[in-house]
Amino acid sequence: MTAAFIVLWAALVRWFAIPPYLLPGPERVFHAFVERWWFLLDHARITAVETVIGFICGVAGGVIFALLMTLSPLLRRVLLPPILVTQALPVFAIAPILVLWLGFGLASKVVMAMLVIFFSVTSTFYDGLRRTETGLLDLAGLYRVSKFQELLHFRIPAALPALSSGVRIAAVFAPIGAVIGEWVGAKGGLAFIMLQSNARMQADVMFAALILLAVMVLLLRAIVEGATRHLVHWQPED
Repeated sequence: MTAAFIVLWAALVRWFAIPPYLLPGPERVFHAFVERWWFLLDHARITAVETVIGFICGVAGGVIFALLMTLSPLLRRVLLPPILVTQALPVFAIAPILVLWLGFGLASKVVMAMLVIFFSVTSTFYDGLRRTETGLLDLAGLYRVSKFQELLHFRIPAALPALSSGVRIAAVFAPIGAVIGEWVGAKGGLAFIMLQSNARMQADVMFAALILLAVMVLLLRAIVEGATRHLVHWQPED
């Protein structure tokens, strides 16, 4: 499939004689990789660090908020409105504010990645905790366990498949959050390269950075997919 796409891409560029500053051929992009591989990988490392830290913090925050809302109806009424507000606001509107408050460094990109994935983890895990099978809750009531024990031994194990779905979604969107943060203002990263290359009409370098970003998304998704399948080993495969 990948080989067919590359052949079609090269054929379209040659057939329509598209200028390289609009759409470079695959050979030009490959040449950009060879010439600037260290430069590209160094900036890819910056985006990867932002993505991984944002992903871990976003998943942890989503799990904690879902547990708090399950344990206390009062906390649910307090926490749910700000969670919904963060999703109602466009991420491009929040990104400049974060850069203004947190600067051009790592912090603003990590927070941006957290905000992008936070809701998917919170909502899926909270929904899984709320939809625990009635038979399991009846069994918990039969043993007269505390609410915390019910959560720990019955609700959380039953909600792990829902959490794994949310985490898989988060793995795809976390790099997007980091890139949006870099797009608004950054000292480095793949989006930084794209902006600089676009300004200099270096489409080959821009496409090389874009391909690296796609590879990063696929790699993170594959790692998370394997980890969640190991964690929720009883869940049937798709």
